[in-house]
Amino acid sequence: MFKCLSPGAIGIRIDLEGAIRLAKETGFEGVEININEVARLCRERGVEAVRSMFEESGVKPGGWGLPVDWRAEEGKFRADLERLPELARIGKEIGCTRTMTWVLSFSDERPFDENFKWHVNRFKPIAEILKEHGCMLGLEFLGPKTLRQGHKYEFIHTMEGMLELCDAIGTGNVGLLLDSWHWYTSGGTVEDILKLKPEQVVYVHINDAPEGVPVEEQIDNIRRMPGETGVIDLIGFLRALKEIGYDGPVTPEPFSDKVKGLKPEEAASLTMSYLDKVWREAGV
Repeated sequence: MFKCLSPGAIGIRIDLEGAIRLAKETGFEGVEININEVARLCRERGVEAVRSMFEESGVKPGGWGLPVDWRAEEGKFRADLERLPELARIGKEIGCTRTMTWVLSFSDERPFDENFKWHVNRFKPIAEILKEHGCMLGLEFLGPKTLRQGHKYEFIHTMEGMLELCDAIGTGNVGLLLDSWHWYTSGGTVEDILKLKPEQVVYVHINDAPEGVPVEEQIDNIRRMPGETGVIDLIGFLRALKEIGYDGPVTPEPFSDKVKGLKPEEAASLTMSYLDKVWREAGV
């Protein structure tokens, strides 16, 4: 496992060169990338030049958000799908083979079974293209009960449910984007993680939850820095990931007011200070 910086997750807007420099200066071993930006740089400067940006800094490319609008109408979806092979190839060439997206835990249009089939049909061609280029897809389930309230049909909101979707897609390169927040709010346990195979975890987000709020009342965008409150068992979370052999990025996604308005260096340093503390306590 390695500590990975997602600038956008802590309110930083910065280009790739700046993000790599910021990650290195603040102690992160990896950085999340925008694959479209990377593709543009590869066209302008060549793949080797972009790869050298990472190699010379000692910072790894961590992962990239899935560049396919798979929720869109069919025409837009197919257009994005046509661009995916080039982007996946570039990801592979720079050593960044993990991509990820999140899945809504409800629908106001499709009952569960119909929605499940719809998601399989959308993700299967994506996963097949990614597999052709040696890339993996991480799917994030959303745990909070408050997200599902007021909607007509519930959908996947647990680790077990998302693994069933991954299996149904059937390409062998689809697993979890495991977020400690959603793991906690879905009622997940350390034992659940220990049952996983390392290839079932593609990407990891880490954060904490507010104190004094019952788990069923937690609100998705009101979180805390990793280890800030101790509400989420991040020590057990990290130790379990280490025990199963997960070797990918661990990326803070705190949605925290603590970093709002800070300079990029201050925001990244503060985030690292929290992550570093739980990392040491977990002994990973």
